[in-house]
Order: sequence, then C-alpha cells, then structure tokens
Amino acid sequence: MSRIASIVAPLFVPADRPERFVKAAGSGADAVILDLEDAVSPDRKEAARSALDAGFTDLPVIVRVNAAGTPWFEDDLAAVARLPIAAVMLPKADHAAPLARVAAVAPVIALVETVRGIADARAVASGGHVERLAFGSVDYAADLGCDHVRVALAAARAELVVASRLANLPQPLDGVTTDVADAAITQDDARHARALGFGGKLLIHPRQVPATRAGFMPGRDEIRWAERVLGSGDGAAAVDGAMVDEPVRIRARALLDRAERLSRLEQ
Repeated sequence: MSRIASIVAPLFVPADRPERFVKAAGSGADAVILDLEDAVSPDRKEAARSALDAGFTDLPVIVRVNAAGTPWFEDDLAAVARLPIAAVMLPKADHAAPLARVAAVAPVIALVETVRGIADARAVASGGHVERLAFGSVDYAADLGCDHVRVALAAARAELVVASRLANLPQPLDGVTTDVADAAITQDDARHARALGFGGKLLIHPRQVPATRAGFMPGRDEIRWAERVLGSGDGAAAVDGAMVDEPVRIRARALLDRAERLSRLEQ
C-alpha cells in the first residue's frame, strides 16, 4: 500500500505558519497538509509559498494549492515542483484538465467539494491522474445550500466511496469536523465515515488526531471476529452462527490490516 493510500489522519497547517509545522508532525497525525488555500489570506499567499518545506518530518507532506483558475495556482505549482512532497491536494477538483496539469508535478489528491465535482466524481477518479479522493464537505454544503449534517451529505459521501471503488482507488478521505473542542464529536464522525467506507478523515486541529485514530481503529470484538473468520478455513463455514465465505473474509482481512496500520502509529 502506498503512503498516500494508507493515510488515515492527515492534519492541515496554514503554510504561512512554519513555526507550527514540527508541532503538527508530532501530533500523532500520519501526514501533514501544508495549506496554501483557505487558511491563508490573499496578502499572505507569497509568504506561505516561501515557507513551504518538506524536510521537517519523515511523514508524508502534502500541499493544498489554490484552485485552478485562481491568481495563485500557477505560482503554487511552481513552488511545490521544487519540493520532495508526497502529494498535491487540488481543491475544486471537478474537471480533468487541472488534474493532469498537477499530476505532472506530483501525485494528486483530488478534493471534491462542489456539486459539479460530485456529479463528475467517477470521471475524476477514473481519469488516471488521481491517487486518492477527499471530500470537501463544508464547501460542498455551501455550494449546494444545505446544512453540514449527515443526512444532507449522505448522497455525496456515498458517491465518493463508490467512485473510488470503481476506479480502484484507495478509500477516500472524509471531510473535516468543524467542532475542534469536543473530541467525542470527532471520534463519532470518524466512526460514521469508517462505516460508510471512508479510509480516513481530514483534520484541522491536533486534538482531533487521537479521536480520529480511535474512530477508525477496529474494536477488540471486531478484531477477534476477524481472526475467527480467517481461521475458519476456505469455502463456506459458520462463524458465530453466521455463514462466512470469501467476501466476508475480504472484509476481515481489511479490518485487521487497518488495525495493524493504526497500531503502528502508536509506536
């Protein structure tokens, strides 16, 4: 599994705040996203580009550039092209041309955050330029004019999971939890995202990191169930009174793989 595919808890940091880079890397996150876009005011874009760095950590460093068509896009790409970053996160990823342009510079995480982006998610995912999808849920809600709540976002979330699977991409990254004070809310959101088929979640505060990892970590009962399933042999078998076959074993293997990866983050 690639480093981008295995990311579960990536943390955003404003790129014009380099004094926070090392702290972000030490938060327990498994990737750091240096943000040139929403977290940086227009008069600070140049300073943010100048502060970009990939040498402060061994974790994957991702840079979220400004969207194609903005006055800052080309300068952002020129800046990231000089750095050994893991990926570029492209916001407003709703058509192929900018994705191809960015993919020539670095691997691409496509941030889908518009109604058009959701409508075109399968084309974006299958176009050959994207390593992983991510959900910009707050921007999507603003574009659609809906509340940032689960029931309103359910269809969009489902489409990103399906689009990723059809394109044989890793499970997508879910959007942010805007409440940074209550870790229980973040953990519950992470559990909800995992249940829907997401593989991780975008984070905006260090205190959300442990909660997200806990939300995506399979519980002891799930791990024991998966071990029993994989110990049941081949073909059809009964485990805990339920019929088990290969699709169930695939799920069990994926569950144990996630548990192992998240356990390594604790070390």
